[in-house]
Amino acid sequence: MRKVVYGGACSLDGYLAREDGAVDWLMFNDEVAELMKDSWTRFDTMLMGRKTYEVAMANAPAGADADSGIETYVFSTTMNPNDCKGATLVSTGAAELVRSLKAKDGKDICLMGGGVLASSLFDAGVIDEVGFNIHPILLGNGIPSFHKIAKQTNLELLECRQLKNGCVYVLYNVGP
Repeated sequence: MRKVVYGGACSLDGYLAREDGAVDWLMFNDEVAELMKDSWTRFDTMLMGRKTYEVAMANAPAGADADSGIETYVFSTTMNPNDCKGATLVSTGAAELVRSLKAKDGKDICLMGGGVLASSLFDAGVIDEVGFNIHPILLGNGIPSFHKIAKQTNLELLECRQLKNGCVYVLYNVGP
């Protein structure tokens, strides 16, 4: 069965971005690029909430091809389907859709950013791994990586890698 992996980059105090969505604090270098390239090979499907999708589209290079070969689902109850380019808009039944995607043949599924969507999927028990590139910065506030989750979630460390830029990449298996 395919795995759903929630992750991205976050500050040490657990924020995905500043309150205005800015990620100007991210420390990108060749080592991070290689880590990302290696990680992306395991996925053929991406899940994201509306806010994450809008940030991704706003930061896409001009002329970028919307058809990346990765099947993308955007979860939103407010978005217009015409504004969802290169992705399938899902307005209800997130957990049910994710369960059906996990049962299909294919590579693993990436849940990108989106702490609100992640919380609902943690509560539904459909997230299998959590992986973050933790940056050595305390933002103090911003968009949290994790919102309220209904119950404690135990994690088992699968990988921990110190990067030259001071970041730490961690990957956990979600336990029972």
